[in-house]
Amino acid sequence: MSIAGINTIEKLNAEVIAVSPDKVKISVDDLKAFSLADESLKVGSYLRISDNENVVLIGIIENFSIEITDDGRRSYLLEAHPLGIIKDDKFIRGGDSIAIPPKKVEPATVEDIKKIYENSVEIESNFCFSKLSSNPNISVPVDGNKFFNKHIAIVGSTGSGKSHTVSTILQKAISQKSGDFELNNSQIIVFDVHSEYKSAFPNANVLDIGSLVLPYWMLNSDELEDLFLDTEANDHNQRNVFKQAVVNNRKFHCGDPLKKAKIHYDFPSFFNLDQVLNYIRNRNDEGKGKDHRIIWKKPDGNSFDFSESTEFELFNDDVKCVTTTASGTLNGKLINFLNRLESKINDKRLDFLLGKKSREITFEETLKQLMGCSGDSISNVTVLDLSGVPFEVLSVTVSLISRIIFEYGYIYKRLRCDINPNETINNDVPILLVYEEAHKYVPKSDLVKFRASKQSIERIAKEGRKYGISLLLASQRPSEISETIFSQCNNFIAMRLTNPNDQSYVKKLLPDTLGNLINMMPAFKAGEGLLIGDSVVLPSIIQINKCINPPSSNDIPYWKLWKEEWRGLDFEAIKQEWYK
Repeated sequence: MSIAGINTIEKLNAEVIAVSPDKVKISVDDLKAFSLADESLKVGSYLRISDNENVVLIGIIENFSIEITDDGRRSYLLEAHPLGIIKDDKFIRGGDSIAIPPKKVEPATVEDIKKIYENSVEIESNFCFSKLSSNPNISVPVDGNKFFNKHIAIVGSTGSGKSHTVSTILQKAISQKSGDFELNNSQIIVFDVHSEYKSAFPNANVLDIGSLVLPYWMLNSDELEDLFLDTEANDHNQRNVFKQAVVNNRKFHCGDPLKKAKIHYDFPSFFNLDQVLNYIRNRNDEGKGKDHRIIWKKPDGNSFDFSESTEFELFNDDVKCVTTTASGTLNGKLINFLNRLESKINDKRLDFLLGKKSREITFEETLKQLMGCSGDSISNVTVLDLSGVPFEVLSVTVSLISRIIFEYGYIYKRLRCDINPNETINNDVPILLVYEEAHKYVPKSDLVKFRASKQSIERIAKEGRKYGISLLLASQRPSEISETIFSQCNNFIAMRLTNPNDQSYVKKLLPDTLGNLINMMPAFKAGEGLLIGDSVVLPSIIQINKCINPPSSNDIPYWKLWKEEWRGLDFEAIKQEWYK
């Protein structure tokens, strides 16, 4: 693609031969004479079409063809997509104000193109992270408010520059300031599944599986059941006894009588996982007597009947059922669930979620670490390195964190409105959640293992903007992302996509008025993409600016490395790291 230069050629031999709402057809006799000095026209070049009323229509060339007349004369036919008009030196989106027939057609100058972009965004809202792909001298700004307060989707095949694009946008966001202070008020949480973004944000609050601590007792009922129950088996005994154990143990550890009365399955108060395990183990061993009583004996010799008022005694591991008839009880029916629960609790890979620190961490400490405020330092960016999180709990982990942040936004808005009922800004500390490789935990699939994360993120997609929580989804497989989430995005950067399913999926979501611009996606270079949305004056093919610190996602130079001398591997060190 090319944008024409500044100096024009006097002899222009082109005329408009057809006009429709989304197409302008132009016939050119001499293409060389039509071009500007030192510039060649290409698909993607801009045209300037003017009328007698000093209105200029700007269009972009989409198609080129040659027509040969009966006398052997050759003419060139150009089809351009109208973008908008320039009137009184201001660009106005839409092209329905030009008088017919247009008076003059010529390639657009750099000044014409700059008029489109330079004054399209107010200075205080100007946010720029890219240049026009066809001319690196022209910056393409977006309205920062409209860009961040409406969800963003960045899609592109592997190697298209997606991670670098995310890094550039976030680095630019945390560097902008409206005064003389060290850190701006940006709050960004990156869900990093490939451990790429630590290098891009050296001052970030980085939480990996070794430093991240999440309280299991803040999991809601769906998340708890996804984590501990065999949901595919749909065993009501498992579900009911687990619910009883959790609710009663929450009440057991609550010292506030008023609060205790409000406790339910989803209530975010502490419960002891070991005691829940004891309860289920004891219920699995229970039996009935001939009088249908279930009697338990304590170490001191005292016995008690199983009832609602004595259930808490089963949280101990030293009680024993002295009635032995299994009929009508849970005796032996919870063995599979018991084994599953024991396996999870003893799995060292899950210490970040079920370990000792997870039982001790407070609600405030959890929120502080996620928002980059833990310890003595604060940071604009929190990188959640999820590369070490076992896949079977990835959905639950993402769900819990996302839900905590969403509920923070909801509660914070309520507090602000209580203090000032006339408050118009719902959240003065808004947060951007960045989901890298989003198709891994919010897929279109209806499998139970993705239910938790899908519900949490879909809720943010539909309601988050009201509470100052917005999303940035990055994915190489947009066709595999939940349609509910993807359809809520208002700003798109569509980079090179080679998969036909992904191409057609993105095309369905983008406006029809883009014409053939969408069809150029498979040919984009690395870092090149189609920017479209409420935040930009018109759909534009852009080249993303280079990020300051690149993410660790560069391609491995196979051929270069293979030609070097054989390297020995320290298999013992690999084993030790593997077994951590």
